[in-house]
Amino acid sequence: MIALVVEKRGELALREIDIPLTVGPEDVKIAVHTVGICGSDLHYYLHGGIGSYRLQMPMVLGHEAAGVVVETGSNVVNLKAGDRVCMEPGIPKLSSRASKLGRYNVDPDVLFWATPPVHGALTPFVIHPAAFTYKLPDSVSFAEGAMVEPFAIGMHAATRARIVPGDVAAVIGSGPIGIMTALAALAGGCSRVYISDFSPDKLRVAGRYAGIHPVNIADEPFGSVISRETDGWGADIVFEASGNGRAYENLFDLLRPGGVAVIVGLPAEPVAFDVHAAICKEVRIETVMRYANVFDRALALIASGRVDLKPLITGTYPFADSVQAFERAVSANPTDVKLQIRISEEDF
Repeated sequence: MIALVVEKRGELALREIDIPLTVGPEDVKIAVHTVGICGSDLHYYLHGGIGSYRLQMPMVLGHEAAGVVVETGSNVVNLKAGDRVCMEPGIPKLSSRASKLGRYNVDPDVLFWATPPVHGALTPFVIHPAAFTYKLPDSVSFAEGAMVEPFAIGMHAATRARIVPGDVAAVIGSGPIGIMTALAALAGGCSRVYISDFSPDKLRVAGRYAGIHPVNIADEPFGSVISRETDGWGADIVFEASGNGRAYENLFDLLRPGGVAVIVGLPAEPVAFDVHAAICKEVRIETVMRYANVFDRALALIASGRVDLKPLITGTYPFADSVQAFERAVSANPTDVKLQIRISEEDF
């Protein structure tokens, strides 16, 4: 099949690649329709890896995907050919201790699309377990279906925060994950969410949503805004979604005593961490590794209309122009939030 392949650091190609398409008894074969470009895809393209995950050989990119079931395994009863679906891209070992604890996202043996050595979904067909494939309601488009995966990260972050209705949250970083985390926090019960960035364009997108208050930290420190808006008390929850190491310098200044810091963004390098500041406020610290047990709920929120992700899709490219789509993503256009690639021109 034709696929978008990262050959090595700095080199992409849309070319033929041999990928097995045998449908096992618990699997489905899916004609891929739409795939989103994620920051992790860009890391593999630009840097050849993320942390300990390093390219060892050419790899197909893409893990934010939606499509149509074209074949089902002999034991599959919940899906049929013709069903429109989105796919949770991580396949854990269900017998692992992590999976039995309900934490399959941190299973050391998880196979995750577009994470070495596992090929991703930027190709016309994929094989995937039916257990991690979700039927799209008629009201959810393929483009929205491909947004379920990144939104699930925000959902998982909100879940880890243990939101109490009425909480005030602060989100550092107004990129795709930051905005979706803010939306998940509102859906989870937060009364207000303040979101910070240097980019007026991204903040403008975030500010279109009721309940999200954009803060340009080029004009005023985020801590000053949070202090003023909470009468000096601090936010109940801080979500760090930028991945910028400098965000940790004053992270705990944003929090109220006994608040929670949720680490969503992944810094490229080790960061300084003010343990004294955290202890003095008895801050609870949570970390986020992808998501677990929230994919169906993320889809349900989108289908309900309570969360509208369509404004975040700022560009869609045909499959033939995949390399150009990645070059645009690399350029970091400040008006872009989420770029997608449409593999099939059929509407099914």
